[in-house]
Amino acid sequence: MNPLAVQLNRLTLQNPILVASGTFGYAKEMTAYVDFAKLGGIIPKTVTPQPRPGNPPPRTVETASGLLNSIGLDNDGFDQFVAEKLPYLAGLRTSVIVNIAAKTNDEFRRMATVLNAAEGVAAVELNISCPNVSGGVDFGTNPELAADVVRTVCDAGDLPVIAKLTPNVTSVVPIAQAVADAGADAVSLINTFQGMAINWKKRRPVLGNVLGGLSGPAIKPLALRIVWQVAQAAQIPIIGVGGIQCIDDVMEFIVAGASAIQVGTANFYDPGLANRLVDELTDVVAQEKVESLTDLVGTLQISRAQ
Repeated sequence: MNPLAVQLNRLTLQNPILVASGTFGYAKEMTAYVDFAKLGGIIPKTVTPQPRPGNPPPRTVETASGLLNSIGLDNDGFDQFVAEKLPYLAGLRTSVIVNIAAKTNDEFRRMATVLNAAEGVAAVELNISCPNVSGGVDFGTNPELAADVVRTVCDAGDLPVIAKLTPNVTSVVPIAQAVADAGADAVSLINTFQGMAINWKKRRPVLGNVLGGLSGPAIKPLALRIVWQVAQAAQIPIIGVGGIQCIDDVMEFIVAGASAIQVGTANFYDPGLANRLVDELTDVVAQEKVESLTDLVGTLQISRAQ
């Protein structure tokens, strides 16, 4: 038995270490730094039905313990992705989870239908939560709309479906429950927090699009809180995302209730991190004297005064 194996309803991963969409390109860019076969899975950059030029520059700015980005889903479009990027990705010896975004259910359906017929796709991750694209975040802030998208993609075929949810709501719990009821196999928690940076001397925003998404270590406490809240209230596997940069970060998400995690911003400054985490997780299982990492999922103990 593989002690690191993860089961997210219909999706089986060889280990829980994934690399987050938007931080890993289309994998080929990371060949010199990463043994892809060692990872639990790769989530390439978000792809949309039509090509997108993205937002005006500047698109990124470093903040205290974080990164603010406003890329705007810059990509060459779904058809080119399928023709030029997917064949390479399908040849990698790991699970490939394709991240898609769209403005209508029909667009989501078309992409999902094609991906269900393609070789080498392990699952679909729905980006219904990008904070710097007009229209994209609307699905993720409304339980009914989020559930409709999930049903649409589930009806398009048998591929497992993951919903990547936004933290930019009063509570993520009802949205997580809605997508679970609609058939999602897992939720990715969380996408970035909406924020901004200002050059006060020029009286101007730093980002060309004014607002962007904050990621990195600064958001880890917030991401942990949301993972724990959803794990307590919704019956759906969780993939934890937000500020992970060491094995202790991984284990905090695991005991909070996440069954898997995604390494995001850390890929930019430490591209070998995800590979090392796989080895370190094996050591954790041995040290904790458990048969499987899943034995540690959701084991956080909360002591409340009576």
